[in-house]
Amino acid sequence: MPRPNDFCGRTRREFLWQSGCGFAGTALAGMLGDDFFANQSVAADGRTPFKNPLAPKQPHHEPDATACIFLFMYGGPSHIDTFDYKPDMVGRDNQTVKVKTFGRGGHKNEGRIVEPRWTFQQYGESGKWVSELFPNVAKHVDDIAFLHSLTADSPIHGSALLMMNSGRILSGSPCLGSWLNYGLGSVNENLPGFVVMLDPRGGPISGPKNWSSGFMPATYQATMMRSKGEPILDLKPPEELSQNAQRALLDSLRDYNEEHMVQRADNSNLAARIASYELAFKMQQHAPEAVDLAQETQATQKMYGLDNPTTETFGRQCLLARRLVERGVRYVQIYSGGNHNDANWDAHGDLEYNHNLHAAETDQPIHALLTDLKQRGLLSKTVVVWGGEFGRQPTAEYAKGTGRDHNSYGFTMWMSGGGIKGGTSYGRTDELGASAVENELHVKHLHATILQQMGLDPNRLTYFFSGLEQKLVGVEGAQPIWDIIRSA
Repeated sequence: MPRPNDFCGRTRREFLWQSGCGFAGTALAGMLGDDFFANQSVAADGRTPFKNPLAPKQPHHEPDATACIFLFMYGGPSHIDTFDYKPDMVGRDNQTVKVKTFGRGGHKNEGRIVEPRWTFQQYGESGKWVSELFPNVAKHVDDIAFLHSLTADSPIHGSALLMMNSGRILSGSPCLGSWLNYGLGSVNENLPGFVVMLDPRGGPISGPKNWSSGFMPATYQATMMRSKGEPILDLKPPEELSQNAQRALLDSLRDYNEEHMVQRADNSNLAARIASYELAFKMQQHAPEAVDLAQETQATQKMYGLDNPTTETFGRQCLLARRLVERGVRYVQIYSGGNHNDANWDAHGDLEYNHNLHAAETDQPIHALLTDLKQRGLLSKTVVVWGGEFGRQPTAEYAKGTGRDHNSYGFTMWMSGGGIKGGTSYGRTDELGASAVENELHVKHLHATILQQMGLDPNRLTYFFSGLEQKLVGVEGAQPIWDIIRSA
């Protein structure tokens, strides 16, 4: 028959010995102070002391830029009708040509040409050809580097959006803004480091996956801001809860979480939760001032088009973006276009109606943003990116109409500010704009360039997950586009 102490695996002598040591340890813990063990917690590598995941971090090299604003033209704007001048297409309307396409009609090997519906003219000292769709943006060509040979891995909206945002066509990976927050931290403890503003007509397909932190802690994901009403929902505390009471509640919650974390030093999600509570409390005091556009002069508001119903929404978002980067926010992404069909740039039916609509909404606000940043000395430290998830084909989607197919084989994006060499054009598509034929670029080269300008080596910025050192630019890595960087 077993003895009672066999069930616990210890003798009475062992029990007394362990208890004695335990009482001594209790006394020692009291002498060391309440925060001693919390201060000993380390990161997952077992060596690095715990820090706020959003604390500022040293860049890999001296950065040219401290912020990035991504103007995302959701749906896929037509490069050959905006910034990629194709004079050889003029006069060839409705001709059938051999071209590889993929759209709602499926895979095709030939199509009917839709020649550009807008005239082009040259601007600036660089003599860059720009469509009449963007007469205001055209005034800035000498501050812009046009990338005419972008390619992506998918011609389908959902996966192409994920690639443009996270570098992969599958969901579950951190987006660009998350990588910047992870690599650099936040320079403003009172505002989020990563902000996304959607078109009021709806968000892009795949939704929050486009601004998710993926396999990284939730701290690095985006904060959503609205252009009308309360910019950040659920930020105000209940009226019956005073600021002092809320502070005391958060302090108690933080103490419990830190105590819990002592034994779970590798739980980055817990550290992220602590940091998010603190950030939310600080945002209650500081975010209202940051998003108060009434502080801007009437002249500034008019420059952004806030007095015009057509430009008001995107103008407010661009003005908010300037105010946010001015206050230390690292990455701001603004979406033009929501839902599907003509609510965004996805011109499958009437190309002229679609692009006239969206260009009119965005041209003046983008001009105002570039002008305002430059006047304030911010453009030199802010990378501005324009583009969609892909471009559009030179051929029609259907047997009738002017709508164009999706094109991931060659399309245009542009960059300005933050050490980018203005007045330049890099890469080239064929005479019809169907595919890249010179200095072909992949989306990861765009990402690598942004990281480089922000002070991060795209091939050294890694996060260990699922047995691999993950990178935004993929396992094989990618080089920045050195030819458009001033300091290269």
